[in-house]
Amino acid sequence: MHYIIILLLSAHQLSAQPQPTTLSDVLQLAQNQSVAAKRAITQQRTNIWSYRSFLAQFKPQLSLDGSLPNFTRSYVQVTQPDGNIRFEPVSYNNSILNLSLSQTIAPTGGTIFVQKQLQRFDNFIQNNTLYNGIPFGIGLSQPLFQFNPMRWDRKIQPLLFAEGNQQLIESLEQVSLNATNLYFDLLVAQVNLQIAETNRANNDTLYRIALHKLDMGKISQNDLLQLQLSVLNAEKDLASARQTAAVASLRLKTFVGYRDDAAGQVRALELAIPNQIPVLVVDVKRAIDEAVANRAAAIGFRRRLFEAERDLEKARKNNGLNATLTAGYGLSNQGPNLIDVYIRPQNREYVSLQFTLPIMTWGRARALVETAKANRELAQQTVEQDKLTFEQEIFTQVTLLQMLNQQVTLTAKADQIGQARYQIAQDRFKLSDLSVTDLGIATQEKDRARRDAILALRDYWQAYYTLRLLTLYDFDTNLKIKVMDNGK
Repeated sequence: MHYIIILLLSAHQLSAQPQPTTLSDVLQLAQNQSVAAKRAITQQRTNIWSYRSFLAQFKPQLSLDGSLPNFTRSYVQVTQPDGNIRFEPVSYNNSILNLSLSQTIAPTGGTIFVQKQLQRFDNFIQNNTLYNGIPFGIGLSQPLFQFNPMRWDRKIQPLLFAEGNQQLIESLEQVSLNATNLYFDLLVAQVNLQIAETNRANNDTLYRIALHKLDMGKISQNDLLQLQLSVLNAEKDLASARQTAAVASLRLKTFVGYRDDAAGQVRALELAIPNQIPVLVVDVKRAIDEAVANRAAAIGFRRRLFEAERDLEKARKNNGLNATLTAGYGLSNQGPNLIDVYIRPQNREYVSLQFTLPIMTWGRARALVETAKANRELAQQTVEQDKLTFEQEIFTQVTLLQMLNQQVTLTAKADQIGQARYQIAQDRFKLSDLSVTDLGIATQEKDRARRDAILALRDYWQAYYTLRLLTLYDFDTNLKIKVMDNGK
């Protein structure tokens, strides 16, 4: 019964120990709590509302405008029949209200509108009131031979919106990549700290053994001093490793928004080594196809070409004949009473054509057009170069990931061999079968193999999340990365 209680207590103590923080835990924290992730989500909301604002301008717009009241009391000059000027007092209120419903015509760039208008004039000196109004009116304002920004906006704004949507996913993947880098910075620091602690303990033990061996005449004074120096170097390395690990831990906590407990006590982050890596066979063409389908940059290629074409058309049309046709029809009336406006109103028609025709510009119009042509060619060339760079970057990352997969396997085996060889070397030294120099070499090789294994894991996971960022595709699950996908 006594042994059962001891086993239960031991099991409880083990279960109470905090579990190591995994890479998946850190990425989840980063995407849920980090300032970088919140900033990306805020930018996405801005993108959504900007696009909604763009769509709203193509829907009917109802507006009420006017001047109420519009009071004036002053002296105004009045020209007399004989040519003299007299200053007469005036005191009046001239209020006006206009209710209009307008609709833009995107293909032509014009605007059609329906309106109602009411005007009241009060002359306080003569003590009379007049009403004027438009019970109904319809009109059209149509630019002719002019650049139509609405037609181009309908091509470009949806691409900008799609870019913004994909940019959110890219930003969150960038958060994952940055968190992965900081994770391995801390993991490498913790492994170095573990190595430093182990070396300090081992060197201290070996130094104590060497003292006994010196008394027995089995070791020289020089070897003893070398072991003593190793103890001092191990102490120095341990202090440096602790400081590096503390800084790396603070950087990771700050980035992912890791909070200490309610009492304000600082909680240490003990990281797990992500040894289980996905073995991926990635086809380069598939990776490029996914990047073209998913990346904001690929959408931006089309958008930049459209913008160059738009600027060329704007340069051509803004330097030629520009005209605006304005026409309207409706009913209007006036009278001393409000009801007079609506009794047998008269027809109201108007039409006007305003135009501007540049005659002599001294080559300015042609220069603007040629500049726009050159900018279009430059945009086309730049986009082609960016496409090549885009594909080359993905090709490089795919081949790098495949190479690093082999590196992880090789360095893991080297780590196992280095640890086993060091244990043998340590046992042989205790039996006086190995020199201090050979023991030091075995220690260095053991440490280097351990670090190389961790660095190989770091390089692999960095390459893995970089490929996700470049393609917005998870080749482990064969799924497109969505906004709520938090990675591994």
